[in-house]
Amino acid sequence: MSKMPVMFVGHGSPMNAIEDNIYTRGWREMAEKIPRPKSIISISAHWYTKGTRIMNEENPVTIYDMYGFPRELYEIIYSPPGNPELAEITKKLITKESIFDNSWGIDHGTWSVLVHMYPERDIPVFQISIDAAAPPEAHYQIGRELKALRDKGVLLFGTGNIVHNLRLVNYGMEDKGFEWAYEFDNFIKENIQNGNHKDIINYQTLGETAKLAVPITDHFNPILYILGASDKKDEISIYNNSCMMGSLSMTSYLFG
Repeated sequence: MSKMPVMFVGHGSPMNAIEDNIYTRGWREMAEKIPRPKSIISISAHWYTKGTRIMNEENPVTIYDMYGFPRELYEIIYSPPGNPELAEITKKLITKESIFDNSWGIDHGTWSVLVHMYPERDIPVFQISIDAAAPPEAHYQIGRELKALRDKGVLLFGTGNIVHNLRLVNYGMEDKGFEWAYEFDNFIKENIQNGNHKDIINYQTLGETAKLAVPITDHFNPILYILGASDKKDEISIYNNSCMMGSLSMTSYLFG
């Protein structure tokens, strides 16, 4: 089969799982544009760990890693099969030390999006964690090492937010961002479009703007895996190009 695209999704609020809005419609468009994956490997902002960890169980559980939301959200069960064989291959491809770990599951960073993209829940899914102590170059390198899986029908799926500062969220700015949020989101977008991954890896050179946009690296790092797995020949499509509540970006990317 032809090379599978790779994608990064700005997932935003868990409430998107049970809503029909411009963001969820954008996610469905992304899924409709690409071939049906044989398997999905998700790098979610919400599995932020010491070291790199990989799920390898047959039937991963649904994780509800959020609090204070409507009961309807906690009734969602996203229960695709796992893929232990692919997990083994994945571990061998990653040169950075990693371990198998099934103490987690399919978290809302993954299922709140996939419930719209692949509601049948029949495509095997497992997650790779984000090493909280690793530098940006390490995340990018893992993406490069996993790029070969694109030729095997595997969708490499990053889920987080380019701009994510919950401390500064302003609920009165429902569909608008702070000036610094647009500045950072546009900086990343322009460098993605220009194929300038080095400046994205070194995003901290933006100083205070970068500190405001990425106070913690959990939601930003997933894009680095996807950029590493992308190819210079990939067509780049941008979805949900927007900021909301002041300090969140929903911008999403499809490469391929």
